[in-house]
Amino acid sequence: MGNQLKRTVGLWPAIATVVGIVVASSAMVSLGQGFGIAGPGFIIAMVVAMVLNLFVAFSFAELSSIIPRAGGINHYTLPTMGPFIGMVSVISGYVLVNMFAGSAEAHIAGTVIHDIFAPSVPPLFISISLIVILCLINIRGIEFYSWAQMILTGVMILSLVVIGIIGLTGTGSGEPIKTSLEFNSMGWGVLGLSALAFWLFVGIEFVCPMAEEIKKPKLYIPLSMIMGLLIILVADFIFGNAAIQYVSLDILAGSGAPHVEASTAILGRTGQIWIGIVTVFATGSTINTLICAIPRMLYSMAKRGQMPKIFGKLNKWGSPWVGIVFMSSLFLIFLIVGVTGSSSITTFILAGAFCWMITYIIAHLNVIIMRFKYPNVKRTFKSPFGITFQIIGIIGIVYMMLNIFPDPVVKAQIYQYAFVFLVITITYSAFWVKFAMKQKLFKITPLEELLKEKTEYSEEYVASSIDEEDYDESK
Repeated sequence: MGNQLKRTVGLWPAIATVVGIVVASSAMVSLGQGFGIAGPGFIIAMVVAMVLNLFVAFSFAELSSIIPRAGGINHYTLPTMGPFIGMVSVISGYVLVNMFAGSAEAHIAGTVIHDIFAPSVPPLFISISLIVILCLINIRGIEFYSWAQMILTGVMILSLVVIGIIGLTGTGSGEPIKTSLEFNSMGWGVLGLSALAFWLFVGIEFVCPMAEEIKKPKLYIPLSMIMGLLIILVADFIFGNAAIQYVSLDILAGSGAPHVEASTAILGRTGQIWIGIVTVFATGSTINTLICAIPRMLYSMAKRGQMPKIFGKLNKWGSPWVGIVFMSSLFLIFLIVGVTGSSSITTFILAGAFCWMITYIIAHLNVIIMRFKYPNVKRTFKSPFGITFQIIGIIGIVYMMLNIFPDPVVKAQIYQYAFVFLVITITYSAFWVKFAMKQKLFKITPLEELLKEKTEYSEEYVASSIDEEDYDESK
């Protein structure tokens, strides 16, 4: 037990993980700009995006119920497409994209605190301090992470809802603008904003790498993802509709901080301060989850030889401290170099997000392959209607990848950066599997072998989830 993760996380910290990683400062910008472009009709794009992410939740919940490992998508891919694809899915879909996303979030928080609360303190110092504090919290153990995440996420979501309700009821200090808005002036064109709305929900699967630390993972993992999506949809709907009552659509659409514009219009200086706090909490919850979840993926990969062994070390509090320090250091490097403050950071993030979408496609494919290859393995959660949602999910994600940004010049840049990310990832993964692991790139690991790994968690699942006939090689 000394070098194993401990199961101490309850339902609410799991939900806080889902909501906290999704509702980031950049997501609030996307929310305001979406309502600015489409008006009230943006809710249509939001629902479409939420449904596609619900399909993602179904796939990850089913995979996690079969293979309850901290490795997440990597371990789900080992019995379907092998270690090479597993490594590509983690490195390109999580490590690379979040190098930029995490440091960008810290940059936003530092700027907001500097502008609203501490003009005499350099933004860079604030950003660095935030990352260091969250790094130390996570090193101290999952219990500290859980409490920090619940507080950060709870304050953030409640604040968005309360500010939204104040705006909708007209009880704030601001005056609503005198305008009549058509519900959906864009018609079917509003569906073209589904890619923008997608970023309001992406990241729900970050709860899966905590599978070895959640108390009742069979129930809590799918429940936390589904509840998280609904909470985000309701909170964003309330705040977004309040925003368009107080700020003109063109201002929201063109603003770099539309959520600040809206809160200030609803509550004046009080709203500005309040949303400033919300922005900091949103950043804190996002970085907190990144520093928690990704090191657990690296930890589990190291246990199987897919990453350097040092990533498989736990400290006396049961935390994968090497991965935590590694991810925190990447955030700090990009902050200090100044990449996150450049005008091209959105392009970098979207390029990484393009790779994230590839990871989602891999997850859907894993479910499809598992259904055919291991049809009799008991699943504590099973995506309904066969593989229908996985097929629809893949089609929807491919559509969003083809429509990732409206400006063709920026879209071309996004594709170029994504290509570079993928080349780096593919080269490293192929080299590591071939020469460090000395394995074939697409060598499948039998599902039975994964489930019989000697962890407390696997013993429970081997007894209840394996039908030995599934592993008869002659079938």
